Amino acid sequence: MSERSSYNPALVEWTGHQGLPRFDQVSDADFAPAFEAALASHEAEIDTIADNPDAPTFANTIVALEIIGDELSRVSSLFWNRAGAHTNDVIQALEREIAPKMSRHYSKIGMNAALFGRIDALWQKRESLGLTVEETRVLERHWKGFVKSGAKLQKPEQERLAKINETLASLGARFGQNVLADEKGWALVLSDPNDLAGLPGFLTEAMAAAARELGEEGKYAVTLSRSIIEPFLTFSERRDLREQAFKAWVARGENGGETDNRDTIRETLALRLEKAKLLGYGNYAELKLDNTMAKTPDAVNNLLKTVWAKAVVRAGEEEADIAQLIAEEGRNHEVMPWDWRHYSEKIRTRKFDFSEAELKPYLQLEKIIAACFDVAGRLFGVHAVEIKDAPAYHPDVRTFEIRDRADRLVALFLGDYFARSSKRSGAWMSSFQSQHKLTLKNGTVGELPIIYNVCNFAKPAEGKPALLSLDDARTLFHEFGHALHGMLSNVTYPSVAGTGVSRDFVELPSQLYEHWLTVPAILKQYAVHYQTGEPMPQALLDKVLSARSFNSGFNTVEFTSSALVDMAFHTRGAVEDPMAVQAEVLSEIGMPKAIVMRHATPHFQHIFAGDGYSAGYYSYMWSEVLDADAFAAFEETGDAFNSDMADRLKTNIYSVGGSIDPEDAYKAFRGKLPSPDAMLRKKGLSTFEELSGADA
Repeated sequence: MSERSSYNPALVEWTGHQGLPRFDQVSDADFAPAFEAALASHEAEIDTIADNPDAPTFANTIVALEIIGDELSRVSSLFWNRAGAHTNDVIQALEREIAPKMSRHYSKIGMNAALFGRIDALWQKRESLGLTVEETRVLERHWKGFVKSGAKLQKPEQERLAKINETLASLGARFGQNVLADEKGWALVLSDPNDLAGLPGFLTEAMAAAARELGEEGKYAVTLSRSIIEPFLTFSERRDLREQAFKAWVARGENGGETDNRDTIRETLALRLEKAKLLGYGNYAELKLDNTMAKTPDAVNNLLKTVWAKAVVRAGEEEADIAQLIAEEGRNHEVMPWDWRHYSEKIRTRKFDFSEAELKPYLQLEKIIAACFDVAGRLFGVHAVEIKDAPAYHPDVRTFEIRDRADRLVALFLGDYFARSSKRSGAWMSSFQSQHKLTLKNGTVGELPIIYNVCNFAKPAEGKPALLSLDDARTLFHEFGHALHGMLSNVTYPSVAGTGVSRDFVELPSQLYEHWLTVPAILKQYAVHYQTGEPMPQALLDKVLSARSFNSGFNTVEFTSSALVDMAFHTRGAVEDPMAVQAEVLSEIGMPKAIVMRHATPHFQHIFAGDGYSAGYYSYMWSEVLDADAFAAFEETGDAFNSDMADRLKTNIYSVGGSIDPEDAYKAFRGKLPSPDAMLRKKGLSTFEELSGADA
């Protein structure tokens, strides 16, 4: 065991409220010595299991593996949280050092022949061990993890694989840091009142706050934070400024110089292909899709291309409407990407008689957070209690206890909602601690999940409420759906807890949860005007609900093009010029000139800032097929909060983690696997008659 006196014990001895870390007692300088000690401790624990003279059993090998590494897990969770949500030069330098070091550490474990021999012995006789379904899944996860780490390779190939993994870890860290640097390094500072033409008050307030942070008091800053850039592109009447801001937004990672990601991408793709070949796969997508619901690249591409064909037709109709409006305004320019949001908002205002600016005063962050908690209470019987005096990792972060109907503590939840320059863009869920029921070495039985959500909403001026767009509100519900997946986990083994599921199943609980935002009972109660407290008028509510599939062609084209490029990168073999491949794929599928990928390759963090969604960006749509069908199950009962259906959802989806096969989990909830029909209807890309005809 490591000597904890050699590093700050606050990193691993969490003595805060209900077992929270004492974030206020951890400094940036504490991490380096803590990692050294925790890595050494974990290595010693691994050796003890591998060198056990007793014959391998599930208890002395698999359970033993499940409960070791506590120090490393705690240090790592605190560090990666800080690296993503509140970073600085010291943390970024350590990130570049730690990423390859962690890769070397886990490569060494994965290639430990004695340890794999014990796991393999159990795997080969698994049918005779009397294991539960969950235990079989846990054994399978460990065995497949070792095989994919090179346990069956010869020594030279193992050493090469370890080097590949180490380099990929470094490349992923560099990619994410480069995108963040480009986001931090660009701002369009405005001072002329004419530059603000068309901008609503909520946006100018956010831009003024951003300018103050840049030291430009009294001015207004367009930044590349999504909570500012998207509404600016939507409302600004200054086409020249929209173009300038849009081009900066899509150029992240492609600006030349030290932060340019193109060489990083090329090297990443080459190493991923080499890794796949070493492990006996034809390409990297085959490696990543093994053990997913989709299973093969063909299955993924078939879904994506089916949806693409419908989406691009709808996008063409939407573009024609925009072109007509441009002509009506007496302009003669073609529809360009920096025009789309602006004119589609005008069309929505005309078609449905409401605008995003009219809607936003009814969507207060505080009320939408309360709505998230209320839906969880109605469906799953949990409620949130805010703890005001618990130190967090940033002053903006809020801490909640999550309790069940009997007021028992089931989880701790932290919400980090506002954009800042020390935080990477986007929104995500992660955990400091996962749920499980095992007895740890210190005698503790089980652990509570400690889950956090990170978002990037514009922080309001002092004393003003934070107002969200409808997309922002959906994002909040989406991430809280992920959080519930972690917090409602009820399994025995930590490796299959919460979000420890296949990549194309993990988005089901989050995307499904979004549906309850627009349930009329929720909007009526929580969509109230921030000044008057009056609920959203029924007429406006009806318009919002009727407009749910508006602009669906654009949104689906944005997403599907990104997913198709991701799959092309990871199925086409060697990629000499990633940007040429991107251009080739977009040309092949007929990408409209007026729309760009949601995530262009040089800032596609899902697939290059780490390995999480590589050959896996499709999973949002795969899960969308599931979530549309799952919500339809509630609609079929006539009650969005049907208690029997909610119990089945909690029992079979939110609580089981990866303890059973995802197909079995879904069928236990719904009775069958879904077709894309409900998803296409939700997007407004197919009529019921079309789908009925296709089914016939």
